[in-house]
Amino acid sequence: MDAKDMCSCGTSALITEPQFTQLFRKRLQREGILDSQYCVQKLPNGAVALPVLGQSLTAQRLQQLKESIPPGRTCALTWIQDPTPSKATKVRSPFRKLCDEIQHLMLIRGATWSEELERDLPRSWQRHGDLVLLSEDSFRATLWRDLGQELWEVVAGALGARRLARRGRVQADLFRSPTVSLLLGQDGWVEHVDNGIRYMFDVTRCMLSPGNITEKLRIASLQCAGEVVVDLYAGIGYFTLPYLVHAGAAFVHACEWSPHAVEALRRNLHLNGVQDRCRVHQGDNKKLELRDAADRVNLGLIPTSEEGWPVACRVLRKDVGGILHIHQNVESFPAKALEMPEKDWSPKQDLVHVSNAQEVEVSHGDHSVLQDVERRDPTHAARCEWQTWAEATGTRIRTLLQELDGKQWRTKTLHVEQVKSYAPHVHHLVLDLDCRPAA
Repeated sequence: MDAKDMCSCGTSALITEPQFTQLFRKRLQREGILDSQYCVQKLPNGAVALPVLGQSLTAQRLQQLKESIPPGRTCALTWIQDPTPSKATKVRSPFRKLCDEIQHLMLIRGATWSEELERDLPRSWQRHGDLVLLSEDSFRATLWRDLGQELWEVVAGALGARRLARRGRVQADLFRSPTVSLLLGQDGWVEHVDNGIRYMFDVTRCMLSPGNITEKLRIASLQCAGEVVVDLYAGIGYFTLPYLVHAGAAFVHACEWSPHAVEALRRNLHLNGVQDRCRVHQGDNKKLELRDAADRVNLGLIPTSEEGWPVACRVLRKDVGGILHIHQNVESFPAKALEMPEKDWSPKQDLVHVSNAQEVEVSHGDHSVLQDVERRDPTHAARCEWQTWAEATGTRIRTLLQELDGKQWRTKTLHVEQVKSYAPHVHHLVLDLDCRPAA
């Protein structure tokens, strides 16, 4: 409801003399019945009108207010047809608008508003076109169920949406399916655009992680002309599409076992006009028959992609090798980094890139410098643990390749990317690992 709509509806108001304005304003505010959507207005006869919420000002309360001012003074209830919207209403935040309109609904329904209910409202949400996806920790109170479908219509209207859904916890099934309830609307299909790439998916069946945008942009910037890429955990095409649309990959084999994600992936390949350069392999990638074909393999699964490492090694070209992009959630505790001996800090280690942060050189072995870096950017104090993980992963991959090929292989860390913080002291990292036959 915008300011024009509110004005056409009008509002109830308490009228009194100007000298009693502040007295009544404070009392009405204290009782939660002053309508902050509208300005206190001066009427043509010199009286002042204080807008109040609906039928909240009872005859008994009105009588009490009259008794607080001298006899013969004005204290009456009236109706203002064209109230002036307050400045706060014109610049209300989305949350404030949501709160005001739900409070108004509850007043109409005779329900009692409380600070506890206000705390139960969402402070943030995801917007996908005309669908708004609410967080799982909102609208948990029993009272919301009593308001029924009218509540969701009010919420959608306040947030400028036509459809509404609420996120639940990710299910512990093999597909990590989202638990999303559609609250308003006929279906959950939405379209999301990142970096000029169109993604369609059903929010009730698939997930889109906005936190991975930096990695999608990085993949899009790679030079993959002429390369064959295998994406072992393709989902709806989070990385498959950047490889095809921007990085210039010649062909991508996209592996995905969730039927809902595969449906969205096929749609997205056609939406972006790259369906002829991609083959979708539906099912468990451990059963993938592809061998010795990939110049590059993407392993975009967290918390770990370890089960896909043998598959990645099988599909990698054995004549010239290639590059693996290995995703992992890595624990990193700054205190442990400070305790590590100097020999664990290699002066030749590659810089670890921290998304949205500045790369910082550290004088390895100088703990005073390290402590200063930790205070300024805690992620750098954990670089040694990230390096340890990268080196251990390189050793594992090299062993797997040698067992498969019967020959010696070399592995080299090209880059470690911090995508995002997954939890306190847990970081989503990507290791770019160069793998080449030794001879």
